[in-house]
Amino acid sequence: MRRPFGRPATVRARIVALALAPALALLALWSFAMVSVTGELRALVRLQGVYEDFGTPVDTAIGQIQIERRLAAAYLGGSDRAAAPALMEQQRRTDRALDAMRHAIRHGDRDRLSQRQRQSLDAMAGKAGALEDLRQRVLSRELTWDRAVEEYGALVEPGFDVQSSLTALQAGQLAREAQVVIELVRVREFVSREDALVAGARAAGGLTDRQYDTLTATIEDRRVFERTYVPDLPADSRSLFEEFRRGELYAALTGAEDALLRAGPDGAGEAVAAGSWRTTTDRAVKRYMELCTQSALNSAERARDFAHRELAKAAVVGALGLAAMGLSLWWAVRGARRISRRLEQLRDAADVLTTRQLPDVMARLSAGEEVDAAAEAPPLDDAEARPDEIGQVGRSFNAARLAAVEAAVHQATLRRGLFAALLTIARRNQTLVHRQLQLVDTLERRTDDPDVLEQLFRIDHLTTRMRRHAENLIILSGAAPGRRWRRPVPVADVVASAVGEIEHYARVEVPPMDRVGIAADAVADVVHLLAELLENATAFSPPHTRVTLRTGPERGGFVLRIDDRGLGLGSGRLHEAHRTLTHPDEFDPARHDRLGLYVVGKLAARHAVEVTLEESPYGGTTAVVLLPAGVLADLEPEESEEPEQAQDVSARP
Repeated sequence: MRRPFGRPATVRARIVALALAPALALLALWSFAMVSVTGELRALVRLQGVYEDFGTPVDTAIGQIQIERRLAAAYLGGSDRAAAPALMEQQRRTDRALDAMRHAIRHGDRDRLSQRQRQSLDAMAGKAGALEDLRQRVLSRELTWDRAVEEYGALVEPGFDVQSSLTALQAGQLAREAQVVIELVRVREFVSREDALVAGARAAGGLTDRQYDTLTATIEDRRVFERTYVPDLPADSRSLFEEFRRGELYAALTGAEDALLRAGPDGAGEAVAAGSWRTTTDRAVKRYMELCTQSALNSAERARDFAHRELAKAAVVGALGLAAMGLSLWWAVRGARRISRRLEQLRDAADVLTTRQLPDVMARLSAGEEVDAAAEAPPLDDAEARPDEIGQVGRSFNAARLAAVEAAVHQATLRRGLFAALLTIARRNQTLVHRQLQLVDTLERRTDDPDVLEQLFRIDHLTTRMRRHAENLIILSGAAPGRRWRRPVPVADVVASAVGEIEHYARVEVPPMDRVGIAADAVADVVHLLAELLENATAFSPPHTRVTLRTGPERGGFVLRIDDRGLGLGSGRLHEAHRTLTHPDEFDPARHDRLGLYVVGKLAARHAVEVTLEESPYGGTTAVVLLPAGVLADLEPEESEEPEQAQDVSARP
């Protein structure tokens, strides 16, 4: 059966695959978790660099827009054209800051940014594109100064979203700290807006009620934001703001704001001196920017330290996770190796049983040796020691192996008993046949009646055939027939004797033969071998055909070729018959339906006679018998006219 594609071929591979599947799933989950956790931590580590590369240009641009807003309010609030050159000069400085911001946004390393960060930076760049239209309307005085302040404020507003997005990767207390810093950045915007409103009021000579409400709301927003968010800062950043609040600059700022709140709409433009107010607000805006920047840097430093600690923890946890997965895989491979080794021992034991033990036991039993089944099938030590399923299989295998060897011993014992019974019957029949031949021979010598002699000759021929069949039983039983010759016999006499032992002897054509002798101890077996082959040739060829012999020396021996004119054997049957002749094994009635071929094979193996079957030139089958030099012998000088008679040893009482 073919193995399905992709399925492991061994038990070890299957066990490892069972352990590998959940291990790979855990590895995938571990990788996802590590990438997710360390991704944000790595972003925290990069936070300061990202802020410096993208946040600082945005801050600078916002500061220049705020200054331009103040000058635009002063330009629109008064009728003096002298404010225009200062505004245009500031516009050029603002453009340079915006160009630097756009370059950083477009050509910076945006791969370090998240999608939201990219969107906030692009929104800031897009909003800055509306500045040119606002400038045209300011220079042409198409809008009021307070409206210009609002629209400039709208341009600044996306900057706060940039600040928020650049610090949005922080979590927990760090996120709260970053949000507080962002809200305090608005304090700078409030001071800058106050400056712009005061500049517009001074240029216009006063404020409307709505404009004054905007100014007071801006002052209150600045104070509320500072009171609300400064206490939430960490100690290092909070101390910076507290130190600033204790200084002269902050006192001057709050004093000027109080004066504006007391002056009302009409006196707001003259409530504070222009020089001192400008100096105070410029310094305050710059100081707030420094404080917010330092607070942001402090937050980034804490975020980086936090990220390093968490990365170290993640590295330790990741290493432990990898070690656990590696240990589980090692344990699975080790267990699979142990199970596979035990199964291999069972497999090897089964192979040894089938390829060595049982054949060796059968060969020894065939040779007549006594075999101890328990000694030949010792139990597997591992099977006796382990209580698990493989141990149970091993114990079952031990029982099966012992049963197989015991069955082989039992069968061999039964077969030896059967062969002993056959041998006893065959010996008795041989004795009776020999006595019958002696009796017939005596009757032949005592009578002269031709008719009686013919009948006696027939009885003699039948008795001779009966003797050959009795000898077949003896050969099947593993013994040797009792006929013996004392001297070598000519091959012509051997062939004549073999022809005389078959039923249709008259159909056999015997040619003249060389004077070649057959050794005395091989004569009986050669006669029997040739008789079996001649009888097969006459039995499996049509009755009207003849069987011919061809003889002659060949390959250092003497060859006899027996040709019949039958239908022949197919290639499969010819191969099986040739295998029986050349490799006669233990007799098996289920396989050897033609006992003659088995007898021929046993006799040929006894004297190293080579017997082969091939296609006959007459259309049937040719049996080729090569008698080796060891079977041949020199004949003694012809002194007697009567051939030597065989001596039947088994016939003696």
